[in-house]
Amino acid sequence: MTKPSASPSAVTQSPSGSGNPLLEAWQTPFETPPFERILPGHFQPAFTAAFAEHDAEIAAIKANKDEPTFENTVAAWERSGRLLTRVAAVFDDLVGANSTPELLEIESEIALEEARHWNPIMMDAQLYARLAKLRENAAALKLTPEQARLLDRTWTDFHRSGAGLSETAKARMATINERLAHLATTFSHNLLGDEQDWFLELGDNDFDGLSDSFVAASRAAADERGMQGKAVVTLSRSSVEPFLQSSTRRDLREKVYKAFTARGDNGNSHDNNAAILEILKLREEAAKLLGYDSFAAYSLEDSMAKTPQNVRDLLERVWKPARAQALKDRDALQDLITEEGGNFKFAAWDWRYYAEKLRQRRANFDDAAIKPYLTLDNMIDAAFDVAHRLFGLTFNEREDVPVWHPDVRVWEVKDASGRHKALFYGDYFARPSKRSGAWMTSLRDQERLDGEVYPVILNIMNFSRGAENQPCLLSPDDARTLFHEFGHALHGMLSNVIYPSLSGTSVFTDFVELPSQLYEHWQERPEVLQKFARHYQTNEPLPEDLLKRFLAARKFNQGFATVEFVSSALLDLEFHTQPASSITDVHAFEKKELEKIGMPAEIAMRHRPQQFGHIFSGDHYAAGYYSYMWSEVMDADAFGAFVEAGDIFDPKVAKRLHDDIYSSGGSRDPEEAYVAFRGRKPEPNALLRGRGLLDESEAA
Repeated sequence: MTKPSASPSAVTQSPSGSGNPLLEAWQTPFETPPFERILPGHFQPAFTAAFAEHDAEIAAIKANKDEPTFENTVAAWERSGRLLTRVAAVFDDLVGANSTPELLEIESEIALEEARHWNPIMMDAQLYARLAKLRENAAALKLTPEQARLLDRTWTDFHRSGAGLSETAKARMATINERLAHLATTFSHNLLGDEQDWFLELGDNDFDGLSDSFVAASRAAADERGMQGKAVVTLSRSSVEPFLQSSTRRDLREKVYKAFTARGDNGNSHDNNAAILEILKLREEAAKLLGYDSFAAYSLEDSMAKTPQNVRDLLERVWKPARAQALKDRDALQDLITEEGGNFKFAAWDWRYYAEKLRQRRANFDDAAIKPYLTLDNMIDAAFDVAHRLFGLTFNEREDVPVWHPDVRVWEVKDASGRHKALFYGDYFARPSKRSGAWMTSLRDQERLDGEVYPVILNIMNFSRGAENQPCLLSPDDARTLFHEFGHALHGMLSNVIYPSLSGTSVFTDFVELPSQLYEHWQERPEVLQKFARHYQTNEPLPEDLLKRFLAARKFNQGFATVEFVSSALLDLEFHTQPASSITDVHAFEKKELEKIGMPAEIAMRHRPQQFGHIFSGDHYAAGYYSYMWSEVMDADAFGAFVEAGDIFDPKVAKRLHDDIYSSGGSRDPEEAYVAFRGRKPEPNALLRGRGLLDESEAA
């Protein structure tokens, strides 16, 4: 459950905190973590102290002899656990973005301790009874809409955690939760281990087709590994995908592709297959203890989608036209190989390479042509500028805020009136100590429960750095990722709620991607690119002709992109819908399900099970990977409000977007919030139209 953020006033100097920066008041700008002082050895005693403090706070709520009220129960719950939230936020940031073997070892211990701490709290009969009594009498409590929402969400969290179960069932649920915490950490560590261990060193004859920017990034990656003067391809997606897209060496493309898709599935000490089977069994058992037929039924009840069938209906509706387009493209790519004199059958490691050739032929465009215009710094500026034009925000870089790695940059964010609004950290470059992917998180969430608490928001990426004294050049996908994660960041920075459990991204999983995916639309607009897409050497703006070709090529290869995503989402759904006892071999199950949907052999899922951290490194997206597409239905439709207004920065539409979507956090029902912004429910065909997969004659 989302717990309150650590208010700056919540921690004071105490004897137990002496010498441990995690337990002291932070004498830093904006009272941010003093990362240069925090050592791995500080975490265990800090967690111990935080657990004890939280236990005492919970005991005080239970010991209150007065009749339950919103203030002495729900608000008291919101005020509890501030120190624990603060310590955990710093720890999670370092484990994800700058891990060490020592931190990973500590994480395995802390994961179990956290489960043992939270289990008795979230299944406490006294707390649950107080919440249930308030919920039964909610109509007479004269609550504000936000308070009513918080009461409902808090009761729901306790109910779904098993607070209403028998003591025997609670004991079993606690055991399951502890084991799942261990398995999620193991899965994550295994994946990181495979990613750290593997790299492909490029020899003098291995650079054909590779751009100068990719070669520079490969040399920088080698430097990171202490291999000065060398060049390597790593298993970071920002290294793998451009290599598969441009390398003329088919044998090396095959090596890289197979290594990338085999992460966590190599039969070594990092193998994740056994963990997956056990996770599925335990999740199903927990769901059945709570009265659900499957984990998917349990998970989706508390979402916009509500049922597995609603998710399946959406995914299958998208799957059919996407697969049909992908098969057409596959045949065209095979024809291209034959035309060039290639005497081999098209394979998965060929797709990106020949798709680029076909895109150059059909749209006269390739990513390499635009990358020199997409520098990291300019795209950061573009993201900031869009936020300024939509919401009046300004960003001023600060050099005095402590960071966890020299790569990290920090900006103070101010609102349109010049008042402090938030702090934003950006950690953009791949390194061996960072887990793969891109994400947004926070060190402190916005709230106003006991005075204004301003958010401290983080974006973590894995871009390939440029050569020495050269800028980092982004692919169009990289630039879109930057805007995506910054959309999440805005969701946190613009939050304007009273209660911390409803702050920022504390919304349903299938709504949380709306602010991020919607923000992507501005990255590819001419109004933005014409201003910020400038050549890194000449500072010349993106040529009009190249811009037109880029925009025309956006829907190219959407069959492939949609198939790789939807196949992953469908497999996630089946993993958590079918009886766990029927899944005895992950490979066999994967093969069976992909055959059932007619998965093209030349396309890999975006995430094979053994590396599917979204659903196995924790349960936040378990049975919920579909949510990106559910949100895409909304984001494609939502951006239409600006298009219809004739101005992608229309002030009236932007105000509704701010008030109803970005600032309201979880204080409103998401469907209600969307309708308030758009004036109606989303139009489903907007997704297919945006991906170029809609047959307009059928839609009519």
